[in-house]
Amino acid sequence: MSIVEAILVIVHVLLSLAVVALVLLHSGKGGGLSDVFGGGMSTSNLGGSTVVERNLDRLTWITGILFGISTFVLTFVLS
Repeated sequence: MSIVEAILVIVHVLLSLAVVALVLLHSGKGGGLSDVFGGGMSTSNLGGSTVVERNLDRLTWITGILFGISTFVLTFVLS
């Protein structure tokens, strides 16, 4: 395994751990870990999402897309 392949595998593992962590931070029906970081502070916005929740959604999407891209790159590099 070359250095480039090793770096790609390390990046892929880090992205996978980040996706898991970000998904767990999302609040479910009964609240979640995002409440710890201010996701549940605003109760008067009538069900709208807060800035923290929107940023968490964006970060989760970006990390998920990068994870998918790294999956395809690793598939082609290691085959």
